[in-house]
Amino acid sequence: MISPESLPDTTDCQRVGPLERGLSVLRALCAPDADRMRHSDLVRATGLARSTVDRVVSTLDRLALVRSDGREVWLAPRLMEVSGAYLRACGIPAALGPLTERLADEFDESVSVAVPDGDGVRFVLQTRRRRAMAVSFRIGDLLPADRCAPGALFGAGWSEDQWAGDDQHIEPGLIAVAVPVRGRQGRTVCAVSVVSHTSRHTLGSLKDAVLPRLREVRTELEAALAAPRPEDAPRAAPDASREIKRELGPDFLQSLARGIAVLVALGGDRGEGMTLSAVAEATGLARATARRSLLTLEQLGQVACEGRQFRLLPRVLELGCARLSELTLPEIAQPHLTALVERVHESASLVVLDGTDIRYVARVPTERIMSVTITVGTRLPAYATSMGRVLLAGLAPGERPALPAELPALTRHTVTSSREIGRIVDRVAAEGFALVDEELEEGLRSLAVPVRDALGRVVAALNVAQHAGRGTADEARGALLPALRETAELIEADLRAVRPF
Repeated sequence: MISPESLPDTTDCQRVGPLERGLSVLRALCAPDADRMRHSDLVRATGLARSTVDRVVSTLDRLALVRSDGREVWLAPRLMEVSGAYLRACGIPAALGPLTERLADEFDESVSVAVPDGDGVRFVLQTRRRRAMAVSFRIGDLLPADRCAPGALFGAGWSEDQWAGDDQHIEPGLIAVAVPVRGRQGRTVCAVSVVSHTSRHTLGSLKDAVLPRLREVRTELEAALAAPRPEDAPRAAPDASREIKRELGPDFLQSLARGIAVLVALGGDRGEGMTLSAVAEATGLARATARRSLLTLEQLGQVACEGRQFRLLPRVLELGCARLSELTLPEIAQPHLTALVERVHESASLVVLDGTDIRYVARVPTERIMSVTITVGTRLPAYATSMGRVLLAGLAPGERPALPAELPALTRHTVTSSREIGRIVDRVAAEGFALVDEELEEGLRSLAVPVRDALGRVVAALNVAQHAGRGTADEARGALLPALRETAELIEADLRAVRPF
């Protein structure tokens, strides 16, 4: 175990240079005006040599934290595993999420939760109301503390009647009322804000409408923060960087990969911090290696050391959280659909359930003389499609939408008995896939698998469609099902990273 007294000053010989340089590249990619950047843009933004930037990008690409086509580089959803580590470790989104949802419903206003970060505040939770004049704060956004309601609450002495207001300091028309929330040690750890617009309230009327209720529910919020946390938080995988290094050679920066693993492992903090030994065990790294990464991250302001415990700081959220947390399911899935089509040479789609229909939300067609022509937004009856049967199978029997006893026959092969559809859906739930052969349209065959979120719920269906004349149904299943399942797993991994709660 180590303490501040036993830690020597972080000198150049102790700092992990590749980790510093890798994080500088990530910060450049996460800049507000950055989207896709060329390697030469990264050289200018970071001041690093081109060869260094190339090696950093190669490493981050191999870790699935960025994507690169050889010319441009952009953030990948899996980078959210890093900022998600802070969101898990602080415990605020998981503990307060249900309560802020309830408050947002009660007030019919957006509710935010922010934490202090140096001279600013960062948002860690946001429950929005959908309006033309909507709040545009994102998880991970940093605001100056002296210009927003939460900032006035941090560092001040705590009192029962304490509150703060923001009367259009951040943006014309934007008003907010915030109250502090204490952690286990009795100090203010976050602030809960109700945010509105001058078209709906003045600051005074918003205060009158929400402040009594915020004070009333504060005890419940603090109890939720103090409650014991589950012990099943994701941990970093054992160190695999050695094998990747052997595979890729000098283009792979092993110490950068290990530093990222240390950041992710700190997400296993249950509110007390993690010791050096715990971090080394979670990552599979030698204590000396983990220690050097921790010292470097502390120097960079990503990690704090208190006694023998290390914990993540909100600054970790600057690594892509604001942008990646806004990704939609279609945006997450699109690159994987493209890769699937390139692999199987058939059209691929992602759909969601909409009542008794399916609705296409993402699609990549294949280029053939005879191909399936469907566009995003198309709706089709769920009972006659492989995707619909997968989505129905993801519901509990009592949650499935009611169907008429006899359904329309779309082709001579369509199953029209709702009782038989129920039996088919039960089989799909057991087998984990659905194959529909010419029931929706003559000559059209479709194979689909479920896509699940972080809680294991089926949120979408992924399918590949082909002409039925290209072999038998069994041949299609054998050729396409493994690729479909592997693609679904990749989408699910990205979805878990972006939506960890």
